[in-house]
Amino acid sequence: MRAHKSKTTILLLASMVLALAVLISDQYLPGLPLQPKQLPAAVVTLGDSTLSGEGGGRYEAGTNGEQDNWCHRSAAAPINQLRLPPEVTRINLACSGARTDLIGANPEPGHAEGSQSRRLAELAQQYRITDVVVQIGANDDPGFTDVVNQCVEAWVRQTPEGCAASLRTAWPQRVERMKPKVLGALNDIRAAMDSAGYTPSSYSLIVQSYASPVGPGVKPELQDLSGCPFLTGDLEWIRSTGVPQLSAGLQDVARQANARFLDLSRAGIGHEACTGNPRTADGEWFTRLTVDWASLQDEQRAAHAMQESFHANAAGHAQLGRCLGEFMVTEDPKALCLPDEQGNLHAVPEHAAAAQAHP
Repeated sequence: MRAHKSKTTILLLASMVLALAVLISDQYLPGLPLQPKQLPAAVVTLGDSTLSGEGGGRYEAGTNGEQDNWCHRSAAAPINQLRLPPEVTRINLACSGARTDLIGANPEPGHAEGSQSRRLAELAQQYRITDVVVQIGANDDPGFTDVVNQCVEAWVRQTPEGCAASLRTAWPQRVERMKPKVLGALNDIRAAMDSAGYTPSSYSLIVQSYASPVGPGVKPELQDLSGCPFLTGDLEWIRSTGVPQLSAGLQDVARQANARFLDLSRAGIGHEACTGNPRTADGEWFTRLTVDWASLQDEQRAAHAMQESFHANAAGHAQLGRCLGEFMVTEDPKALCLPDEQGNLHAVPEHAAAAQAHP
């Protein structure tokens, strides 16, 4: 009798240990009540203009200024370029101009759409989200749009030292101030998924950096208000220093958040605005200085008349979407978007990219 009780006790203890191991495990657990595997699969993008599709045109109704919503979600956005099984739902929460607080759980009041991570938490209970892609940070302390405006002003004034002179010291400091804000937003995304019963390994969290929309290869006849009004030295700084430093900062944050990282800092080289056909812009993946003249005549829309300037165009979003799609189906923790011999972008694992750079 005692032996029988002893065996029963051992079995009970073993069952309890096994149950505890399952509960604290970081594996996908379809049996958990808040993590139902039978829900339809979905991929979600969060962030700012690069993922919303700004510059791609064909914006979703309700995101092109209606009720002051300027998210500019485009049919050309990278998420719509991904090669996904037909049963996978594509959900784009990214919003042009978004800062990290809008991705976080407690954004400043007044925005047309509110917190993206809160919307993610709701979607995570309606879908089995397999991938969450995030691109954020450039609109915070770096103020990339303000930098562009500052550099245009330097061109107008023909300032000998250009905008880069002051940015060489200020830019790294701005990137450092940005990093904890991006980390906070990523933590809020993790918390949103946790609240729906997901474990960190049951979905892929991907952080993307940014591509340079301009570079020193601008056609001379377009280096003015007809296309790209920047001094050559400033174009060189933006592409070779500013964008790579921003990318390095985001990579460090992705590491802290245990997220995968896709480096776009070299993705646009040779295809920047004003580097292609002067008349048709063929070969360019980024918009030139763009003015919506009709919006200038509307007091409510005038402030956004140049919103598309220096963002990826439809061709650029297609290339960035191809690279993202290739990265998503791998298990590589880090990769770079680099062109092949035909000029098309592909996701190259970090170690392979390093070997290419130093054969």
